Amino acid sequence: MKSGTEWMRRAVLRIRNLKFQNKLMASYLLACVIPLALVSAILFRQSAAGLEESSQEFAALYTSQIKSSLNEFLKEYDKVTKSVLVDNELIYRLGDSSSLPIDEQINRQVAVQRMLMRVALLKPEIGTVMLISRNNGVYQYTNTTSKVNENLLLSRDWYEPLSRSEDTFVITGLHDRSYYEDKGAGAMVTVGRLLYSSDGAYAGLLLIDLDPFSLLPLDNDFVQARNKYGMNVIIRNKHDQVVYDSDAASGRLAWEQVLEFSGTREGGPGDRAQDRIRLTGSTSQGELTIQTEIPRAKLLQKINRIKGTTLILILTSCVIVALLSLGLSYTITKPIKALRRSMKQAEVGQYLPIEKKQANDEIGSLVNSYNKMIVTIRTLINDVYLGEIKQRQAKLVALQNQINPHMLYNTLESIRMNALVKDDDETADMIKILARMFRIALGKDGRRHSIRSELEYTAYYLKLQNIRFDNMFNLEAAVPDEMMDNGIVPLIFQPIVENTVNHGFEGYDRMIDIVIEGAWTEEGDIRIRISDNGAGIPPDKLAKLRTRLDGAGTDKSKLEQAEEDASKGLGLTNIAERIKLHYGDLYYLTILHSDKDGTTIEMLIPKGGISE
Repeated sequence: MKSGTEWMRRAVLRIRNLKFQNKLMASYLLACVIPLALVSAILFRQSAAGLEESSQEFAALYTSQIKSSLNEFLKEYDKVTKSVLVDNELIYRLGDSSSLPIDEQINRQVAVQRMLMRVALLKPEIGTVMLISRNNGVYQYTNTTSKVNENLLLSRDWYEPLSRSEDTFVITGLHDRSYYEDKGAGAMVTVGRLLYSSDGAYAGLLLIDLDPFSLLPLDNDFVQARNKYGMNVIIRNKHDQVVYDSDAASGRLAWEQVLEFSGTREGGPGDRAQDRIRLTGSTSQGELTIQTEIPRAKLLQKINRIKGTTLILILTSCVIVALLSLGLSYTITKPIKALRRSMKQAEVGQYLPIEKKQANDEIGSLVNSYNKMIVTIRTLINDVYLGEIKQRQAKLVALQNQINPHMLYNTLESIRMNALVKDDDETADMIKILARMFRIALGKDGRRHSIRSELEYTAYYLKLQNIRFDNMFNLEAAVPDEMMDNGIVPLIFQPIVENTVNHGFEGYDRMIDIVIEGAWTEEGDIRIRISDNGAGIPPDKLAKLRTRLDGAGTDKSKLEQAEEDASKGLGLTNIAERIKLHYGDLYYLTILHSDKDGTTIEMLIPKGGISE
């Protein structure tokens, strides 16, 4: 019981967790297919019952017709066999023919032959007529090419009971014709009459051999009914012996098979008593019993075809309903899916409304409300970003305005010329480099800031440091030419190199090599790596720094603080935040590794990016 409850709980949970579109499709299918299947089942049962009832009525009618035909057959052959009673005296004296003279015996035999011939001519289907006297003398007349062997006839197991029959008119069951001289194949049925003298003494036996087919000729109606329903007619005598079988008469069954099972009531080839509709009747005097059989399998072939057609229609209907349900569920779930995708975009900071026009239903109303909400949120966020950008631009403009470029450049040039006059070339070079750096940093040279500008600014910075530290820093740039003019956020290479100078340079014992490499990614973005062989970052500081870099840019909606700690400068966290704010969350700055062998920092920026 517990396992059944658990199974039900899992089934309910699985159904509950189905996608909404699948639930809709399943609902449509069940709502359409279940009534269709029930109606089809009811129609099939009613059709099967109606067809069986109709076939039984037809079989009953046909059995009645057969009974009438057999009554007529028995009446005619009763008259035929009685016709010999006219010569009853001749028949009774057949047993004494051995004591008569030869010529008298011949005359009597001729008279008997005439009598038998007269009987044979009464019905065209009569093949052989035999008269057997009380002392087993056999007289015969035949219109066939084969005569009856008297000894074999008298030894047949079906013959002996005839002379002891209580009825004067008898019909034997089917028997073979092996007592004929040609011993041909096939079966015969024998009609007989017991002959008595005027004083009631047994005088002999009249036998007429008939083809079973003549007992009940197959007309076109029966052949059509048999082919349609697989109907079979079996006629038996009082001793329950098969007298006629329509399957054998029509060639569908061999007579040998019928003879093999003729002694049993329900048996037969293929056990015909199973799964059959059976109707019975008998002749007026009860001499013969009629059994009409219709196999249900044959009877239900048509209804089974209807069943197959119904199944095909149900399957076709299922396909059509599935397609319709797919279309309807898609119409319902499409705006819901679009709403879900838009919500996921909003989760990552992309506040885009659903542009497609919606229907005037509940879902369309929901989508329209969502679009209004997204537009409101995006407007509010844009206002925050716009305020922050304006604040930064105001700071930059204020800084630039505080520094009068012309005054600055003129002052630096005067100091440089004074140094040259005093033969202080080193000071003059430092002032010249510093002036160029100011020109690049303040963007007063009229060029768009690019990777080339960033490399140039970094190279000038290291020139100043080499003057200061006696050429202890070596810079190598491995950036493809086609990448040099790509726009980039200003002042992101030099702060990283400055960190190397401030924290990675331990003294004058060895030179520091700094390498800046650029490469294209598979997606077409630009990957920049800045490596050095300096002292590296201690593990505890490295872990904290990586945490800050991973969280850079997460507070996009937060306004920049008015007062910023000047001691922070343009550190790695500041660079990471500027990259994410400017290019999006797909781009980053991270520390690949840092140990005693040096530090490698990697950043990813888009191709064609513009400078701030």
